[in-house]
Amino acid sequence: MNEFFSMGGYGSYIWASYGIAAISLIVLLITTLRGLGQSRTELDQLETVLKSRRPRRVRPKDQTS
Repeated sequence: MNEFFSMGGYGSYIWASYGIAAISLIVLLITTLRGLGQSRTELDQLETVLKSRRPRRVRPKDQTS
């Protein structure tokens, strides 16, 4: 098992790069989820503003049949 983790003497470089990749992916996931939360909050605010506005008047279509 120790041979596997040492990986022929390059284990420290390999495991460090795995660690850096894992940390990078975790940071990317966290920033993406935060951005999603902010976008949802902004969407909710815009929908609230839109609902509070006066509705548009709809023009009747021509009835030429």
